[in-house]
Amino acid sequence: MLIHRRTFAGRPEEVRKAREWTRKLLADTSCVDDAALIVTELGANAVTHTTGPAFRVTITRTTEAVTLTVTDTGAATYPRITHPDTEATHGRGLAIVATLADDMKVHHTAHGHTVTARLPLPAPLPTAREAQPC
Repeated sequence: MLIHRRTFAGRPEEVRKAREWTRKLLADTSCVDDAALIVTELGANAVTHTTGPAFRVTITRTTEAVTLTVTDTGAATYPRITHPDTEATHGRGLAIVATLADDMKVHHTAHGHTVTARLPLPAPLPTAREAQPC
């Protein structure tokens, strides 16, 4: 298991840095695009909807899955899936995350929020030697 953590300042330009960091760490996986989009959405939510000075991204990678966790330090709003009308320019981030991930959880404390999304990784193909019968 590999675990990477990084804290980003609570400013809009830091969301791009979080996305680039995610892409770099997961460049060799099939889920890199979905992971980058999830970190972008959750980072943007942390910056837009909370009063905290920073947000933290944790990427946990196993052979079975990549788990993305974004924690903010603000308690201004509670993250939830909304259903905005078609003309709205905001309000779809968590719905996008829930659609991409095979599991998503929101945890709220007095100190902020944590949203965790899990992306499965395909099983590795057997090597030529493993694929041959005895």
